[in-house]
Amino acid sequence: MKLVVAEKPSVARDIARVLKCGERKDGYIQGGGYMVSWALGHLVTLVEPDELDERYKKWRMEDLPIEPETIPTKVISKTKSQYSVLKKLMNSSEVDSLICATDAGREGELIFRLIYEQTKCKKPVERLWISSMTDEAIREGFATLKPSAEYDGLYRSAQCRANADWLVGMNASRAFTLRYNVLLSMGRVQTPTLAILVKRSKEISDFVPMEYHTLTADFGDYQGQWFDPAAKDEKVANRIPDKDRADALAKKVRGKPARVVSVVSEQKRDLPPQLFDLTSLQREANRQLGFTADKTLKLAQSLYERWKALTYPRTDSRYLPMDMLKRLPKTFQQLPPDYQPLVQGIPRNENGGLRVSRRIFDNDKVSDHHAILPTLNRAPVEKMSADERALFDMVARRAIAAFYPACEYDQTKVVTEAEGEHFRSTGRTERVAGWKEVYRGVGKPDKKEAEPPLPPLSEGDERKVEKAAVKKETTKPPAPHTDASLLSAMENAGRDLDDEALREQMKGSGLGTPATRAAIIERLLQVGYASRKGKTIQATEKGIALIGICPQELASPETTGKWELALNEIAANKRDTERFMQGIRRLSEFLVDYAKSTTVEGGFPEETRSRSKRGGKTAAARKQDLLEGVVCPLCGKPVQESEKAFGCSGWKEGCAFTLWKNCLTRGSGPLLNKKLVTLLLQQKSVRGSTGTLVLDQNTLRFEPSEADHAAVSVPIVYQKKS
Repeated sequence: MKLVVAEKPSVARDIARVLKCGERKDGYIQGGGYMVSWALGHLVTLVEPDELDERYKKWRMEDLPIEPETIPTKVISKTKSQYSVLKKLMNSSEVDSLICATDAGREGELIFRLIYEQTKCKKPVERLWISSMTDEAIREGFATLKPSAEYDGLYRSAQCRANADWLVGMNASRAFTLRYNVLLSMGRVQTPTLAILVKRSKEISDFVPMEYHTLTADFGDYQGQWFDPAAKDEKVANRIPDKDRADALAKKVRGKPARVVSVVSEQKRDLPPQLFDLTSLQREANRQLGFTADKTLKLAQSLYERWKALTYPRTDSRYLPMDMLKRLPKTFQQLPPDYQPLVQGIPRNENGGLRVSRRIFDNDKVSDHHAILPTLNRAPVEKMSADERALFDMVARRAIAAFYPACEYDQTKVVTEAEGEHFRSTGRTERVAGWKEVYRGVGKPDKKEAEPPLPPLSEGDERKVEKAAVKKETTKPPAPHTDASLLSAMENAGRDLDDEALREQMKGSGLGTPATRAAIIERLLQVGYASRKGKTIQATEKGIALIGICPQELASPETTGKWELALNEIAANKRDTERFMQGIRRLSEFLVDYAKSTTVEGGFPEETRSRSKRGGKTAAARKQDLLEGVVCPLCGKPVQESEKAFGCSGWKEGCAFTLWKNCLTRGSGPLLNKKLVTLLLQQKSVRGSTGTLVLDQNTLRFEPSEADHAAVSVPIVYQKKS
């Protein structure tokens, strides 16, 4: 009898069905020479420090660093009953061998191995490694089982990752919590990810907006924008700092003859997009559908497990192995009817087969799993939720578009002169739609593609400046991170290094893995280091303060990127585990010493430092909540700050003045902070790079600078719901 151990009950049921196991038991399914059981995610985990030694129950700096030679494991109490089922089955005399069928990746390998070791099982193990949950893929996987030993490197990598996170997280969190008297969570991956957000916050806060003007000339059948041909930087060549000069230039050319002095037309090609890995799918779903990284992962997992519509989603590869070339036509044939007209448009070779492209097929660039594709199952789109359908559509169209030809177009640049002043015009004329045909009427239009074609023009053509319009513009700060841009920054950690050798070495590594990046982002939100504002993710004051007191050795994305590279090399049996762990132990010791001996200016706000571990405040901290020199606009008493709002300190006497910190974020407005509210209550109006805040009688109004955003108004008098 063989025991199959899956990661989740739903996966176990699918495997049991394919293996013809129909006899349901307590915690497993049996039949046909197999028992199929399951974990519930992790059933076994590393122990807490106080389970190593009673003295670690009390957090004390003198006990740090905590560095056991080995970190023992324990059974998770919440799922102990299912662990007991597996332990009994693994050691049953009826079972002569095991099949590991947990998710085919680093964490899946760790889940099984920890259970296997905890139960002290010694029976032989084979590995099921599949990229799809279709019946055909499961049958093929069982026909090609491999010895578990072939995945020992992957297990060692997973074990090192878990131990490293424990050592760095436990020691750094305790040391800095004790040093700054505020409960802090620090980690090998989450802290450098937070550093990316804090860096962007600083860039935005340090940004000083500058006004400039642009001048557009209308030549009747096309328009041109004024530029300075002598400017060294083309990006700012069209900016006119002085309004009087801009008005003078407009007056100078208005109604005057103009002449085309240059026409340059280039034939260009946009290559078809590559197939999705998980991170690129999460980025695209965030841009096009507004999904968070976590939501995209959950939807993709549902499409993989429940609907059998997608291949394994937790992949870091955007390529396919060559042996899939013959399967793909059948995959395309199985797509729902709405996609078949697009499938018919895929070019074929002289034998009627798919064309081979190195942008799609590359055995050397396929890691544990190939790129995400629709499966050979006919996807039941009519049963899916709207969000599941939208994500499936995104993957299906990308799979089709990857095999289409390039989009070809003419890019034309024209320079027109009037009264010695130069005006630039650009136009785009599509010649061959190519892969863009797959996306006609789907998704958000590309601004570059929306560029209208220019009329036929030649050097020497004459026109007249019918109109000349001056427009005031303002330089914009860097955009706050979204899930898409933060995922990209995590994936590409280390790409901006000055050290060319190190930059080359770090290609293919980054912060976390495709499977864990969404969880890292969610963790930052849960512990209050970051917050969402619409589609953006921004560091909070607490998060900024944490990076302010954190050493570069932990906050640097490059450091963790190098660790991730090392873990990949361990998985490939190219690096010694002990060497890696020695580096982690040295880092843990350094972090503790840093917290003990280094004094960092600034640190956490007084009211944050004074909070007890249970979240209460001392009288001193409550006193700090008062905004200095700011009074209530309704009754004149001091204004105070709480965790979620600014309000009148005379609320017990009945004053209802309240400004919720997030009252404007559902629109396009900012998250209110102490600096903004202080200026607002003192000046009644505050102008920033994104718009203007106005306090008018009993209303707070935000007027955005972007024309496509609507103004937001909220009352400043809090009314309790009856």
